Amino acid sequence: MTDTLRPVEASTLEVSDSPQGPQKLKRSIGVVGGTLLTLSCVTPASTLFVVIPDLFGSLGTATALTIAIGSVLCIAVAFCYSELGTLIPSAGGEYAMVSTLAGRLAGWLVFVMSLLVVMVVPPVIAMGTADYLTPIVHLDPAMTGAAVMLLATLAGLLDLRANAWITGIFLVLEVVAAGVVALLGFAHSERGVDSLVSMQVAGSGGHTDTVTAMLVISGLAIALFATQGFSTAVYLSEELENPRRNVARTVLATLAISAVIILVPVVAITMGASDIKALTEGDLSGMVTAWSNSAVGTFVSLCVALAIINAGIVMVIQNSRVLFASARDKAWPEPVNNALSRLGRFGSPWVATLLVGVPGALLCFVNLDTLYGVTGVSVTAMYLLVAVAALLARRGAHRHQAAWRMPLWPAVPILLIVVLVYVLTLQEVSYLLWTGGITAVATVYWALYLRPRRDTRWLVSLPDDVQD
Repeated sequence: MTDTLRPVEASTLEVSDSPQGPQKLKRSIGVVGGTLLTLSCVTPASTLFVVIPDLFGSLGTATALTIAIGSVLCIAVAFCYSELGTLIPSAGGEYAMVSTLAGRLAGWLVFVMSLLVVMVVPPVIAMGTADYLTPIVHLDPAMTGAAVMLLATLAGLLDLRANAWITGIFLVLEVVAAGVVALLGFAHSERGVDSLVSMQVAGSGGHTDTVTAMLVISGLAIALFATQGFSTAVYLSEELENPRRNVARTVLATLAISAVIILVPVVAITMGASDIKALTEGDLSGMVTAWSNSAVGTFVSLCVALAIINAGIVMVIQNSRVLFASARDKAWPEPVNNALSRLGRFGSPWVATLLVGVPGALLCFVNLDTLYGVTGVSVTAMYLLVAVAALLARRGAHRHQAAWRMPLWPAVPILLIVVLVYVLTLQEVSYLLWTGGITAVATVYWALYLRPRRDTRWLVSLPDDVQD
């Protein structure tokens, strides 16, 4: 069976009296709701306080420049997601796009890579909550992370519109925290704008080292991750009103807003740090306290903790949609497909939500260092395949399909492919081997189960109510 974009049979989507078979997600959110949910997945405040300190440690004053370059490169990623997400608006996200345009095996491998992210990233982030609750109470990171995952799972069972409001409120607090850091940093500036390109980092023995251009390029992997998260808009495309128009708007709006929320405080911190050593240490909470007082530092820490909880909620929502879509597209034996595609009282895929959240809570008690590295490789490889699919998005019948079209095609996806291939060459060999092994197992499942049943399994599809 060929990889063609086709509507799902109505009998398999409509809510009926039969408990069997996939059902239809409700279109209940517009650009504002979708942007709030997607921004919450980017979690700019948690990125600022959790991811950025690592960049300060290795890049010093060159961190802002690296984030700026990463944001520009992310425009290429956003263009690919916007075009493919409006051409193929499926809750399957990347795997639906790649399956339709680059082949069903490539789409299956993308799904497996996304499944690794589904299971690993939320608990890793959730375990960071305890660190930012320290000003009030000392908690065990594993227990706290598990509690956050269970809370996120309960929230994921609610109606998506309700979750948009919940995450929107948390997002406001998140942005306020980032704004406070930016204002304090600029108000206590120790150096001028020229420091942003001075390329200095504190070295051993108290002296200052120069950051090389190669080190900045290697830091782009983290910078890309820091501003990426707009893919959530694609996962939510079946619940966005008028996805042909609103997916692209949500993706691009999210990238623009998140880049500003992250980059402006980074510039302020770079200019406001007392010295290069303090900047390299990356103790942002300590800087905020030094610039103000302990009460403000506590407020910012609590806002970051809420941002992490917010991210957990959105990731559970996003990831459950991926499992729901895989069941609808017949990726598994029929009993598993029927279970994963069940919708609850509020229209959410409740079985898929539980399968994301509950194991995520258990993973908080496991050492995830290796799995986190494997996830980084998987995400990079997944973006690479999405870029390849973007190169194929204008051939045959897809050329005339209603969709948002990126400017500067095919230069944009080609540039992205080159960058991502380079990023993969920088990853540790052990992570590449782990990811390769998982990919091999997935390929065996494809060869022995999915491919022989190509007429009844892995039928990537679209809802039949997509508006042009």
